[in-house]
Amino acid sequence: MSQMPQLSACPSCEEPLESGDRFCGACGYDLSAVPERPQDNPTIALNGSVPAQGAPAGAYPEPPPAPPAGAAWPAPGPDGARTPEAVHLPSDLPGTDSGGSALPPEAPPPPSAPPAAAGGVRFDRPPRPDEHAASPEIYQTQPDEYLLQAPAPRVSADPAAQAAGAGGKVCVACRAGRVDDDGYCENCGHAQPRERDHMEQESGPLAAVSDRGLRHHRNEDAFAIGTTTLPDGSPASVAIVCDGVSSATRPDDASAAASRAAGVTLLAALPRGTHPQQAMHDAILAASRAVNSLAAEPATVREQAPHQNAPACTIVGAVVTSGLLIVGWVGDSRAYWVPVDRSAPPARLTEDDSWAAQMVAAGLMNEAEAYADERAHAITGWLGADAYELEPHTAAFKPDRPGVVVVCTDGLWNYAEAAEEMARVVPLDASAHPLHGARVLVGHALDGGGHDNVTVALVPFPAEPQGAGSA
Repeated sequence: MSQMPQLSACPSCEEPLESGDRFCGACGYDLSAVPERPQDNPTIALNGSVPAQGAPAGAYPEPPPAPPAGAAWPAPGPDGARTPEAVHLPSDLPGTDSGGSALPPEAPPPPSAPPAAAGGVRFDRPPRPDEHAASPEIYQTQPDEYLLQAPAPRVSADPAAQAAGAGGKVCVACRAGRVDDDGYCENCGHAQPRERDHMEQESGPLAAVSDRGLRHHRNEDAFAIGTTTLPDGSPASVAIVCDGVSSATRPDDASAAASRAAGVTLLAALPRGTHPQQAMHDAILAASRAVNSLAAEPATVREQAPHQNAPACTIVGAVVTSGLLIVGWVGDSRAYWVPVDRSAPPARLTEDDSWAAQMVAAGLMNEAEAYADERAHAITGWLGADAYELEPHTAAFKPDRPGVVVVCTDGLWNYAEAAEEMARVVPLDASAHPLHGARVLVGHALDGGGHDNVTVALVPFPAEPQGAGSA
């Protein structure tokens, strides 16, 4: 029976061992299963040669056999080289072997074979015409002439290319796995970014940006923007922003359905001559019906937990014409007015359907106290099948100067609540470059913490003809 190798520590848990231990006392590792340490420790000589087969471990290569008796080592040449001459036995005659037979003429080396280099050095380069007359020392001083063979072409082993070639999306985290239908990587399990995690859109003179934020696992906000023409030929801009209620079922679907329905209704009603304020009222009712219809869908029944609300969201919208500004809302999403001339006062155009707003309206708290309360963002109005009796809020304004309307969710105004704070963070050129301005506002919310989804639409006033917008 072979002797077990003596170990100072357990190979599994690094626990110190004592002599004769067969099992680790800490983790129970079977020390008899540890393979013996290999005895083969080859030593490479400085000239590149290796020990002969059967040489003892650690031994140097066997020295070359000593020259025959009577054959003296050559003396150094004038240049100091100790190149030995051919060695002959004393009984040999020149040109004959030991048996007295004539030696065959020495064949010249093939022209394509490079001369053997001293010291085990190999030279991978094409032969030169004068190689047979050059010494190895000359080659060793010209390493930049060694041309290596180009690698053979082969099939790409990039897993990302293979996954893309198979018709699937490639994981953004590991860049190796294919993304399954559920949105997760088959290789590392990483959740992939959804299309709604960050959205940007520019439509003529207005633009909108929506971002998932830094804390939520998905973006439950949605928006719809567009331009149209009124019956008199004047332009009109439309912006709708919705915020899904996170405590409800399918809040992302609710916001998407509401924004889509409201946007389509407005863009269809305004060219027919419907007054913008009435069109906004009707658009909110259409959005409510779209959200209510989600409650009866099988997907809602499967996902809805006991005591969980039906799909729900808030809504805020703006219609801007050449001389009229209309806003409409349900919930706590807001609209702000920021004039181009910042010496003029900005204004908040909406009133929240929330616990904090009710406390302020009842005179029980001032605004600072109410919004500092943990119940501040509990909404008292929303779109959804289990909402109270719905009565959309609408308001009409006739600004006397140019400006920009900020339509946003609480993911933005939480970081710029007062109208003066919002005006400070809106870029001065937001009316001329709304997409850039919307990006700046979303970035402001993300820099502040990004605790919620962030969505903002910027609508310049007065409405500009189609084709105008950010340059």
